Amino acid sequence: MQRASRLKRELSLLSTEPPPGVICWQNQNQLDDLRAQILGGADTPYERGIFTLEIAVPERYPFEPPKIRFLTPIYHPNIDSAGRICLDVLKLPPKGAWRPSLNISTLLTSIQLLMAEPNPDDPLMADISSEYKYNRQLFLQNAREWTEKYASQ
Repeated sequence: MQRASRLKRELSLLSTEPPPGVICWQNQNQLDDLRAQILGGADTPYERGIFTLEIAVPERYPFEPPKIRFLTPIYHPNIDSAGRICLDVLKLPPKGAWRPSLNISTLLTSIQLLMAEPNPDDPLMADISSEYKYNRQLFLQNAREWTEKYASQ
């Protein structure tokens, strides 16, 4: 019951006061199956892209973090080809930084920040990470191409 009322409250807040560049909604009226869209940030290779994410809310939420993955392909060192995201707030301690005080809005904002500022020292995609570190121009070009190809409306 706690999970359902908390999710309703969070979804209501996300619809009335969403973080800038983020929208989130229930998928087919399933409370634990959500979708979100993040707009690529200005001055990033993802600018003008619209990235769709899938959010699966576990039974133990908020004591366990939601499982979030990109449905839109994205060229990023911390996001793999299956859309999985390497971000500490998406994992439970001791390896992660998830806390029950965090919410879906916070997670989506954190993902948006990760898009703008990749962490090449904790990559899921080693080849993209080394490109980001040692050949930034090529990385930016590839990321822009992927954004145009997969995230343009």
